[in-house]
Amino acid sequence: MEAVRPAEQSLRLRDLLRPPRRAQLVCASGADVRLDCRPCPCLGSRCKRGQKDQALGRSRGGFSTKIHLKTDFDGHPIAFDLTGGEKGDAPHFPILLGLGPDVDPRAAIGDKGYASKANRQAARERGAIPVIPHKVNEKDRPAFFAKTLYKGRARIEQAVGKIKRFKRIALRCEKTKRNFASFVALAAGFILLKSVHTA
Repeated sequence: MEAVRPAEQSLRLRDLLRPPRRAQLVCASGADVRLDCRPCPCLGSRCKRGQKDQALGRSRGGFSTKIHLKTDFDGHPIAFDLTGGEKGDAPHFPILLGLGPDVDPRAAIGDKGYASKANRQAARERGAIPVIPHKVNEKDRPAFFAKTLYKGRARIEQAVGKIKRFKRIALRCEKTKRNFASFVALAAGFILLKSVHTA
């Protein structure tokens, strides 16, 4: 039988023994059933793959993802958005203001990365006081700055640190933006649960 098997594969002897209606394409038989004689594309090969629209980008620190986080004054995560590491903070400020529950904040605290007239105006339009420090080279800087409120920005940095304690988030183990955002949301949920747990 071993001598007949190569002939069976090449000449398709089974088709000769069957009626024409039941003729079928026969490939390998026996132990070689894992072989496929017909080449075919893998599933999903028509869709384009790659890093486009996956919140990946090259910055000074290397190939990374930036997590734009919105918290309350206690440092509890409210909402977040993901961009590539090369994206700036300032253009993303109006998007952050619109994320999360439909509650208008009384103050919007951010670091110098968000310093721009457009961002301050966007915060005022939502009824929030912009607590964003002015840059040194900025013209018409006001004399007063709410330093006491600005000290609360440390809680935002602490919230980012808590999220990055999860190794899977710090190392960006997921390729797709959707999967990575799911893990960031899961980590934020764990932080919120820990904050309300009083046992």
